[in-house]
Amino acid sequence: MYNWSVDEKKFKKEDPEGYKIWRLEQMINYGKPGEKISERAVRKHWKVIRDRIDPHYRRFLEVLLWPKRKVS
Repeated sequence: MYNWSVDEKKFKKEDPEGYKIWRLEQMINYGKPGEKISERAVRKHWKVIRDRIDPHYRRFLEVLLWPKRKVS
């Protein structure tokens, strides 16, 4: 995945944690097929990324990560 509007090297150097969250959001919303996303990272940053990702992807991830929860 290539993002032309962000200087990823500079972002990664200045704010490593913010970069990880941003990259995770980008991978969920726009990632290439076959690109793997860490379940651990999604669970860790869920409260931050939940409202920033596409609603359809959010519901899908909620069902995968917490299958016994009632998803509204």
